[in-house]
Amino acid sequence: MAPMSSPAKIEPLGAVRERVLAALRQEIIAGRLRPGDRLVERELADRFGVSRVPVREAIRALVAEGFVLFETPRRTVVRRLSPTDVKELFELREALEVYAAGLAATRATPEALAELRELLDRAAEATRAGDAETITDVNTRFHDGILALAGNGLLISVMEPVDGRLRWLTRQNEEWPQLLTEHRELYDAIASGDPQRARAHALTHVQANYRSTVRHLFGDGADLPPPA
Repeated sequence: MAPMSSPAKIEPLGAVRERVLAALRQEIIAGRLRPGDRLVERELADRFGVSRVPVREAIRALVAEGFVLFETPRRTVVRRLSPTDVKELFELREALEVYAAGLAATRATPEALAELRELLDRAAEATRAGDAETITDVNTRFHDGILALAGNGLLISVMEPVDGRLRWLTRQNEEWPQLLTEHRELYDAIASGDPQRARAHALTHVQANYRSTVRHLFGDGADLPPPA
């Protein structure tokens, strides 16, 4: 008599929602889903092999995170970032990341600095290869590492709700060799232990990244002021 097969494990609805949400979020950040692209529940449910309920919940979460919007009750699309969206996100980056860099300079350990150096090495390899998705991932982890070095849990919790949109913006900056140079300079400033130097380099980096993002999204002629 053949042994009875064990019943298939049923994935909880919440886990399915999170899986679909993470996949769609990453597709938007990586540019596989572009601004204006439509999200259709039925098509996404078929693609992921799930019911429409977790897809609907994932889409609602993406709306709350600022990635997509309901153009009409029956039409959901990937959001087009406006100049105001970009400016406000970079104002937040400037306020929080500059502060975090100063704290990191006073609190960094040799072990933590070694991890940041390793990320810079990986970023250099990805830059040489022109691997946009890896560059975005490693650069995000580099900034996350600086936040961790700052040692302020409240600061991390404030950044968390907009982390995805900041990664989305980071993906818009394709001046990768310049970005790598700026990150190396920021690392050196933090490793020096001088908080004033670290804050100055973080400010320069955020403002340069803002200008690059604006050029990519809105063209060289965009008349947008820098973050306040």
